[in-house]
Amino acid sequence: MHPLLFELHLGGLTIPFHTYGLMIAIGFVLGVVTVRKLAIRAGMDPDQCADLAFWLLLLGFVGSRVLFILTRLPYFLSNPLDMFKVWEGGLVFFGGLLLSTGYAVWYFKKFKLNAWKMIDVLSPGLVIAHAFGRLGCLSAGCCYGRPTAAPWGIRLDSELVDFSLRGIPLHPTQLYEFTALLLLYFGLIQVFKHKKIDGQVGLTYFMTYPLIRSVIEVFRGDSIRGFVLEGILSTSQFISALVFLVALLVLNLRLKTAARQK
Repeated sequence: MHPLLFELHLGGLTIPFHTYGLMIAIGFVLGVVTVRKLAIRAGMDPDQCADLAFWLLLLGFVGSRVLFILTRLPYFLSNPLDMFKVWEGGLVFFGGLLLSTGYAVWYFKKFKLNAWKMIDVLSPGLVIAHAFGRLGCLSAGCCYGRPTAAPWGIRLDSELVDFSLRGIPLHPTQLYEFTALLLLYFGLIQVFKHKKIDGQVGLTYFMTYPLIRSVIEVFRGDSIRGFVLEGILSTSQFISALVFLVALLVLNLRLKTAARQK
């Protein structure tokens, strides 16, 4: 955990540079660069795809923050200015996914784009941005794990960590997810190169990430993320199951349709 990179002192003004913000920025840049490269490979307009990727990532960030605020609404109503302290961490990924997905659907319809091709180009960029976002979570001390006796346990001292868990070894769930997302990123690039149908990359993402998230949830220790069945099924696991099933169904239908058309 290293929330503050350094401070820049200009006369009587002190400007802090936070690790969380840096990781988010790196994720943004890598995400947009990835989308541009894949757009060129797919014969699509790289500028249009990059612009859309930028807005989706921005809306994803906003949606993730909004859902986090809703999970701690009493606190933020009492401390409204803290809503804007994003450098202290506090994002719920599925909030961002829902908002950005809604915008993407509207965008595809407005500009009459091939939604499946666009999703294939955008998905790897989303994954790499998300991966570095998790490193930001580690620096801020949010999205932390359960107590562990494993030698790789990490100690966090953050106001975002439950008081009873501060300073004791916890599962580094942020690093678990970063590693899994990095592997998923390279896996999706390979799927992109060898895909049989448009939409295969995006649907592979919507099937694989829910599995990753569901496993990570087992090791999470922040109860504030919410549960559908207390202590058994978290909100993220419930959403993950729905997303996985829908993506699996749609992928099978598209593969069967493509096979019949040959």
